[in-house]
Amino acid sequence: MTLRKFAGLGALLSIVMPSLAMAADEVAAPVLNSGDTAWMLTATALVLFMTIPGLALFYGGMVRSKNILSVMMQCFAITGLISILWVVYGYSIAFDTTGMEQGVVNFNSFFGGMGKAFLAGVTPASITGPAALFPEAVFITFQMTFAIITPALIVGAFAERMKFSAMLIFMAIWFTLVYAPIAHMVWSGNGGLMWDWGVLDFAGGTVVHINAGVAGLVACIVLGKRKGFPTTPMAPHNLGYTLIGAAMLWIGWFGFNAGSAAAANGTAGMAMLVTQIATAAAALGWMFAEWITHGKPSALGIASGVVAGLVAITPAAGTVGPMGALVIGLVAGVICFFCATSLKRKLGYDDSLDAFGVHGIGGIVGAILTGVFAAPALGGFGTVTDVAAQVWIQCKGVGFTVIYTAIVTYVILKVLDMVMGLRVTEEEEAVGLDLAQHNERGYNL
Repeated sequence: MTLRKFAGLGALLSIVMPSLAMAADEVAAPVLNSGDTAWMLTATALVLFMTIPGLALFYGGMVRSKNILSVMMQCFAITGLISILWVVYGYSIAFDTTGMEQGVVNFNSFFGGMGKAFLAGVTPASITGPAALFPEAVFITFQMTFAIITPALIVGAFAERMKFSAMLIFMAIWFTLVYAPIAHMVWSGNGGLMWDWGVLDFAGGTVVHINAGVAGLVACIVLGKRKGFPTTPMAPHNLGYTLIGAAMLWIGWFGFNAGSAAAANGTAGMAMLVTQIATAAAALGWMFAEWITHGKPSALGIASGVVAGLVAITPAAGTVGPMGALVIGLVAGVICFFCATSLKRKLGYDDSLDAFGVHGIGGIVGAILTGVFAAPALGGFGTVTDVAAQVWIQCKGVGFTVIYTAIVTYVILKVLDMVMGLRVTEEEEAVGLDLAQHNERGYNL
């Protein structure tokens, strides 16, 4: 009887246990969260809104009237180009974790695999996120918008003098060799070079702003100054456009920073709050610095201050508190003002629309100060217990990004210059790129 009992129990378990295992699998299976999904869809649209129309208007208003269409055209063309490259291989380079192992430095610490090329395996049922709560397709599109705006920011440094054809090829190569690898190193997870270092970059201080700012500085130096710079007046032709563009960037940035929480949660809410605080502080910091230095505040100045604050809070948005954001914004506004005016004049480079002075410098300031104000002892919400050690890690991340981006960008530009030339002719520059490159006029002269 006893043996029969155990035999019967074994038969029963053979039926019940697989059912229990299946039930456990069903419980553990990721479930899509409609709230997180709705927020990430909204955030994605907001980030795309930053490039078109936000950045297009912001930059378009600052150039001379004969070049407004060329700048806007570049923003639109980059949006199309990077969207396609992202789905073909960019997403895979940035986020495929094949071959990665925490603490092990190998090729895949710098460059993702090709397992996600052409979005292999992505279906409507694919779910991702910090707790696998929203569709992978949404994550892909969200990160695509970051990949779009980063090269578009570089346009501001060489505005009014680069050939459209050369610009397209440069952006394609730069995206492949610089943006996607840096994104992989910082954001891909365990095994990524800067991830393993412990670099804090919540929404793109290194990946987006230092990356684009340094590339812009190298580009404007390699291409050379605009004809007549700095003696010929090159005042913005429509600051109304620039202010409207800055307003769009400010609004869109909530998607940029709060969306980087990848969930509709408290982190997203705090990221939104600190973004507003830092931006306001930087706008006022730039405005008062200009007022004291030049005697009057300007509309261009406050718009530039807004962007400086948005840039500086980006790496810190998920880890700093309100008072840390206030300091970061104020410091960034003042420092970026002096770098975009005094430093640029002293060094003599022609960064047309201050891509380096605002994005490069603002990104560096924000990245370093993240290491300070992420500490709970200073009102932050990170896990930083040793501020000096974290600041050193942040400086390593900044230094690596600056050096890598500068070298690779320089090589790309020099090779392209030898192969096809980078600049328009002096005659085309004098006529304006709207007419010379696109056979259109964007403004009534």
